Amino acid sequence: MISSDVIRGYNDTMILFLLLHGDSYGYEISKNIKEMTSEKYIMKETTLYSAFSRLEKNGYISSYSGDETNGKRRTYYKLTNEGLIYYKEKCQEWQITKEVVDKFIKEM
Repeated sequence: MISSDVIRGYNDTMILFLLLHGDSYGYEISKNIKEMTSEKYIMKETTLYSAFSRLEKNGYISSYSGDETNGKRRTYYKLTNEGLIYYKEKCQEWQITKEVVDKFIKEM
C-alpha cells in the first residue's frame, strides 16, 4: 500500500481523470481509484470530500444532486473546462516531477 503522503499532491489529478470519462459521485470515484490501483492506494473518505470541496471552490468541478438512493440524494461531480485545463497542467507537472525524481531512484 502506498503512503498517502507520497501521493497527496495528485489526489485532485486522479479525481479529475475519472471525471474526464463522465459525471460521478464520491463512492464510485473512491471505488474506481481502489480498483485501478489494485488496492495499492485507497483514498480515505475525508481526503476525497476535502478534494471535492477544494476542486469545486477553485472552479475545476461542479456538483449537482442526482438520483435518490436509500432515501438520500447522491451528489454528482462534473468536470469543468477550467478543470480540464488544470488536469492537463498537472499531467505536465507530473512528467517533470517524475523526470527529476527518477534521477535519484536507482536499482541497487
